Amino acid sequence: MRLLNRSAGRLSRHRRGPVAGLVVLLLGLLLTGGLYAAVSPSSSASSAEDDQALVKQGRELFLVGCAFCHGQNAEGQTDVNGKLIGPSLVGVGAAAVNFQVGTGRMPLAAPGQQGPAKPQTYSDDEISALAAYVASLAPGPAIPTEADYSTDGMTDAERQEAVVRGGQIFLTNCTACHNFTGAGGAMPRGGYAPSILNTSPRHIYEAMLTGPGPMDVFSNGNLSPDEKRDVIAYIQTMREQPSFGGFSLGNMGPVSEGLFAWLVGLGTCVAFAIWIAAHTTRSSKKKESQA
Repeated sequence: MRLLNRSAGRLSRHRRGPVAGLVVLLLGLLLTGGLYAAVSPSSSASSAEDDQALVKQGRELFLVGCAFCHGQNAEGQTDVNGKLIGPSLVGVGAAAVNFQVGTGRMPLAAPGQQGPAKPQTYSDDEISALAAYVASLAPGPAIPTEADYSTDGMTDAERQEAVVRGGQIFLTNCTACHNFTGAGGAMPRGGYAPSILNTSPRHIYEAMLTGPGPMDVFSNGNLSPDEKRDVIAYIQTMREQPSFGGFSLGNMGPVSEGLFAWLVGLGTCVAFAIWIAAHTTRSSKKKESQA
């Protein structure tokens, strides 16, 4: 009995020691980690395998549809005269691929000045694979999530504030090319700024992030993600604005409206005046011949 009491006393003293708690904690962590590794699947390993498979699929699609212009390894391509056929895609990121291919601008039938928006050639899964392959070449802007450009979680007051802020940014940075109504317009050297009234919010965000064609790049250092979201909120309100002046005439501003007024409005008045004068002259001659 005394021996049992002495053993219990020793255990009690060791449990109260400063190292005992640390030993118990380490044993618990080792046991928990071992059980988790034995029971749960390796999600990181499977995710890495999925990413590799997606990149492999994207490279196969790239070699078939994109390598002619952009090179076998997306390094860019020039003709025998040194003229650029397709730029390097190293470092452009997944967002640039998602914009160009998702809006149908790529692939081009032939190298040209500027690819127009058209129905997309690849499916959404194929676009994701192409974007994954290009993103694997070098770090670049990632495809934005819905939380980056959506205002669905805002209250009405917050949304109105976002529209006001976005309108100020748009009028300062975008109207020179896209017109104050977002209808687009002509650019130097044969380029043009397309209408953005029917462009999806994700593609607008990607365009600001990557600067396709002659457009400037508005990186997160120039315009924060919140400011990009505010610009998109403002553009969405422009789609719903009525045309108080009647015919919109493409929303091209006072130049087209003035030209329409001169050609159609005053032209009609001049033609009517000429018709009256001619009719009056014929009536006068008829009266004189009868007399």
